[in-house]
Amino acid sequence: MSERSRFRRIIRALVAIPLAAALGLAVTAAANAVDGPHDAAHAHNDYEHERPLLDALDHGFTSVEADVWLVDGELLVAHDAWEVQPGRTLQSLYLDPLRDLVHANGGSVYPGWDGSLQLLIDIKNTGEATYAEVDAVLRRYQDFLTRYVGGRVQPGAVTAVISGDRPKATMQAQRLRFAGYDGRLGDLASGLPAGFMPLVSDNWGNHFTWRGVGPIPEAERAALRQIVTTAHAAGYRVRFWATPDTPGPARDAIWAELLAAGVDHLNTDDLAGLDDFLSAR
Repeated sequence: MSERSRFRRIIRALVAIPLAAALGLAVTAAANAVDGPHDAAHAHNDYEHERPLLDALDHGFTSVEADVWLVDGELLVAHDAWEVQPGRTLQSLYLDPLRDLVHANGGSVYPGWDGSLQLLIDIKNTGEATYAEVDAVLRRYQDFLTRYVGGRVQPGAVTAVISGDRPKATMQAQRLRFAGYDGRLGDLASGLPAGFMPLVSDNWGNHFTWRGVGPIPEAERAALRQIVTTAHAAGYRVRFWATPDTPGPARDAIWAELLAAGVDHLNTDDLAGLDDFLSAR
């Protein structure tokens, strides 16, 4: 049995165990587990899966996305305002279990892994007020988070990045932050340092017509590769959302083209599908 399979079996057996104890048991028993997490795997709307975070880790994902709403002083995780539920907070679904994992694994989300898991926090309402609460909450978990100090980056086991309704000026004014800024393709020529903007994300359909059927037009292939080259030269990672995500040859073609171009994060709601795709390469 592979190390990844061992890790999955352990995680799947933990549904009935209290979360903190379960995660500690999982990583302790897995000792040098997961055989190569998928550096390119991003769980879009991760919180909509049966087990937020855990399902993504089960499939080797290294980036997860949580939409947050500020409701009565709490950061509730949901896609739309009418879906928020008491208790489903950023802390309970993500930060608390991640802290347990990192502490149990001696400083890493995955046992024996030297990377940093990206936690993309998409602010859905009241940008300034919501970010202020996100910032206050992240400071309570600073023991395992990447920090940004005066333009310098001090890597941690988990790297938070703010997307959605991002208060850019407020974030830029902070000498100490515990989250980076998610830029857009229009920011590629901005000169913003990677110590502020580590990630650039954008809607695939706003820039490309190709949906994976037939070969990609050469002009679009060249444009995609130029985007990635420009971003990487500045130290930014690249992600596209709204790429085709229906299982089949078109989606596989899109994913293959993105990987070939050097796109850093493949965006999906289909955890098993992307896991299988990446594992087969």
